[in-house]
Amino acid sequence: MPTTTGEDPRVTRSRAIILSAAHAHFVANGYVGANVDEIAAAAGVSKRTVYNIYGGKEALFRAVVDAAITIAERFSAEIAAGIGTDDLEGLAERLTGSVISERVIPLRRLLIGEARRFPELAREYYDRAPGLVVRTLAQHLTDHPGLRIDDPTTAAEHFAFLVLGAPLDRALFDDELRDPGARARVGVAAFRRAYGR
Repeated sequence: MPTTTGEDPRVTRSRAIILSAAHAHFVANGYVGANVDEIAAAAGVSKRTVYNIYGGKEALFRAVVDAAITIAERFSAEIAAGIGTDDLEGLAERLTGSVISERVIPLRRLLIGEARRFPELAREYYDRAPGLVVRTLAQHLTDHPGLRIDDPTTAAEHFAFLVLGAPLDRALFDDELRDPGARARVGVAAFRRAYGR
């Protein structure tokens, strides 16, 4: 994504408006069906402005995916900052809330569908989003005073799948997003039974 340091505020505003319109358009039409003219019209800017800021459809798609990665990086930074270090239930609720969202789920569906067209982007998304969350969870859970963790990565994967696996699977196939909170609490209880001291 292009840098915004020292950027004209009008360009910064246009960038945000275009990115939002592109997110909605790619989710609705897929990559192949997406049209830069229609994205520009939805954003209320000229096609030339889209190309000047993003350079084209592929770069715009990559910027949309990068914005989703930023959500995961922000969540990982919150974990790393030690928010609620002994509150696994709160951690589980924040994890499900950040993943099972109306902004992330449709984009994840789209990226899964385009993984063959953009294999390096799919790998980058996995490494910088779900992979980063698992690595950060591994460190967090290792430091948790009430847990016995021999293999931090496996424990982090177990935690993520226990609290998020079923709601994420459902959300990927069902447009009606349900509250995953109850499943997260049940998952934390199972995790505590398996890993509690």
